[in-house]
Amino acid sequence: MGDPAAGTVPSSAGCLAALRRELAQGDGPGRGDEDSVRRQWWAALATLQDDFLLPLGPQRGVWLAAPLPALYEPALLQQLQGWVWTPAELGDLLQPSAPLLPATGVAAAAAAAGGGFERLPLEEGDGTDPLLVLITPRLQVAMALVGEERARRLVVQFEPAALSAALTRLDERLQRTDPAQAQRLRQAIQALGPLQNDPQRVPQFWPRLAERLAAMAPSLTLQPLVHRASGEARGGGSAAPSSELALLEALTHEVRTPLATIRTLIRSLLRRSDLPDLVRQRLQQIDGECSEQIDRFGLIFLAAELQRQPAETGEQRLARTDLSQLLHQLEPLWRQQLQRRSLGLELAAAADLPPVLSDPARLETVLGGLVDRFSRGLPAGAVVALSLQPAGARLKLRLSASAEALAAEDQPGGVERVGPVLSWNPGTGSLQLSRQATQRLFHSLGGRLAERSGNDLTVFFPVAGA
Repeated sequence: MGDPAAGTVPSSAGCLAALRRELAQGDGPGRGDEDSVRRQWWAALATLQDDFLLPLGPQRGVWLAAPLPALYEPALLQQLQGWVWTPAELGDLLQPSAPLLPATGVAAAAAAAGGGFERLPLEEGDGTDPLLVLITPRLQVAMALVGEERARRLVVQFEPAALSAALTRLDERLQRTDPAQAQRLRQAIQALGPLQNDPQRVPQFWPRLAERLAAMAPSLTLQPLVHRASGEARGGGSAAPSSELALLEALTHEVRTPLATIRTLIRSLLRRSDLPDLVRQRLQQIDGECSEQIDRFGLIFLAAELQRQPAETGEQRLARTDLSQLLHQLEPLWRQQLQRRSLGLELAAAADLPPVLSDPARLETVLGGLVDRFSRGLPAGAVVALSLQPAGARLKLRLSASAEALAAEDQPGGVERVGPVLSWNPGTGSLQLSRQATQRLFHSLGGRLAERSGNDLTVFFPVAGA
């Protein structure tokens, strides 16, 4: 692959955004949206690790990624040396030596054995699209997401010339910002010896990726809710809050997509007729938990988008919505979710109420998030009561529970704000949308949220005109 430092490197070579563009040189623009290419990215990572790297057995190698760790298999993290460029805001959330993801028992053992990666700061202009360059003696590959909105695509490069150029650019970046790490990278690559991509493996990558994508059923909440755009381009907000919210959006994407994959695999197992009852019950519980967290993180993503782009309230999407019918459709799902926390549900909504003006595509997810937020602090045995009734030119949706059922985290002063859209209870570890973010969400759906006390939430929706 040659010496990473060979040749004359232009000053822009250290920019990760420029590196992504160079990897995509020679190919036309993509046609994907944000969520479709994110699914492709996760499917490509799974294909690379499960079908190509792990079957090779223990081996040495290096990997470089941005803006979050790309590899997640504990065995690979233990074997390979890594460097990850991350946003500076991430340092506010983590201790300097803390991992970027909570360590499982296997991952903790890997870290103790010397695995893991070095964390390096992203710079202005680097961008936040995923990037991975991986070098082992028997497999070398570079992957990235590139393109503007609705012209996105996944780039995967196995060509030695492209990989050598990528290493040159990364070496130049490290030489400029952290010479000690640059020396470590050079030494690690030289220690690998001769490099060769197995010619039988490379042609198998795209068919394996296609098979994995075909097995991934996209979640409802993985559809584009509000397309991403930079806060600077819109002239709204300061750069720091915008980058913090962009990181939150990226994290929610990275969490939801693998959860959707897990749920798809679980549902494929549930179609089998030879499962023992206990196994079926456990799989159904896992399926329910995955669905609940997918919806929850989808809601956080939407709240972050609305915070970054307050002018886009979604009012152009408002339409006649049968709220009573929607509540009855969602009742079995909510009842099942609450039962997992030993909570009950009572719904009182007449079937002949007039339609309201809202966005039915988003309202289902936002209402589910409201039920989750309201019930998080309730003790086992409590009952969540939902009622829908006329209130002049509006319909009033009320969530209530007995005062005795109220948990401390729902009382004033029981939570702390974590950034612009989240609140946190240090005593219980509960993370949820803040009151302000929840109010903004309902405003984007034509509603108005009133929270007079912790055990009483009311949302008013305007009745649709004739």
